[in-house]
Amino acid sequence: MQVRSKPTFETVLVMQGGGSLGAYECGVYKGLEKRGIKFDIVSGTSIGAINAGIIAGSKSDQPAKDLEDFWLHISESMTPAALSDMFRSMTAATFSALWGNANMFQPLWNPMILPASMPYLYDLGPLKKTLAQYVDFSRLSPGNRPRLIVTSIDVKTSESVVFDSQAQHISADHLAGCAGFPFYGIAWTKVDGRYLWDGSLMSNTPLREVIHASPSNDKRVYIVNLFPSRQDKLPENLLDSLHRARDIMYSDKTDHNIRMSKIIKRHLKLLNEMHDMLSNAELNGEMKGRLLKLEKEYHKVATVRGAIIEEVVKIERKEDVHFMFEDADFSATTIKKLIKQGEEDAERVLGGAP
Repeated sequence: MQVRSKPTFETVLVMQGGGSLGAYECGVYKGLEKRGIKFDIVSGTSIGAINAGIIAGSKSDQPAKDLEDFWLHISESMTPAALSDMFRSMTAATFSALWGNANMFQPLWNPMILPASMPYLYDLGPLKKTLAQYVDFSRLSPGNRPRLIVTSIDVKTSESVVFDSQAQHISADHLAGCAGFPFYGIAWTKVDGRYLWDGSLMSNTPLREVIHASPSNDKRVYIVNLFPSRQDKLPENLLDSLHRARDIMYSDKTDHNIRMSKIIKRHLKLLNEMHDMLSNAELNGEMKGRLLKLEKEYHKVATVRGAIIEEVVKIERKEDVHFMFEDADFSATTIKKLIKQGEEDAERVLGGAP
């Protein structure tokens, strides 16, 4: 009979999509790196996929610094820093809508063309060029660590498309394919004959995809939430309602996965105990034969696909000002503020223990 081996333990970072709010994830990662936390897997979708790609493919031995340099590089300094948070976000979002972002996305429309007649308004060519400055794509390939898992959606079939550096080489096109957000008119990307959109359309917290890609290893998971799951104050107007609805749509919904992992853990413990009892018992020939036939299926359930989430650490962004297009605010002031907020929240959640 096959002998059960102790499962490998993995530390996983999962990052959400959220446009410019991804600067908060940069701050969180800075806090995690300060604590000496090393990751076996980094994953994400949309801007979370971009952040994950920079971490996994860092050109130096300081991925947190590379990630912060990226965010400062794509920030814009045209928006006055003296404005209030609300007006700064409104001004910066308007700037992004009209002029794009020189290092992220460029507008394709002009006053002579009706935007509604185009499939998308902004191209991600600048993002791919920027990523080349910060990512060593040779590291995003089988055998390298941390392992990168990023998600997108097939525009034609609505199927989830997962890119895994353990199974393939990941390029700038793959990362851009995870970040084409249609509601803001961001272009899809053609990769391997498929047209890809932002993976947040399916799931903005791709924990399930990580479990499916690495089903045999137990996990400690760190999840960064960009969209607050709770807001005590009710919306006061239509824009407030739309903002809150957006937060609910893209907030973390992994609680079911975590609950199921705990249930599976109890079931596996019982299954393992029963297996051990039968393996050590004196059985007649017929019973031994039946046990041997079940052994392969037992091995598949208990070890090959027996991953357990041992611990989940969630770090969630809070907000004082509610603005529908805050995720399009790339002003340098806001980017720096988000990085600082993420780092402080990580320190608060982690406390004094690594």
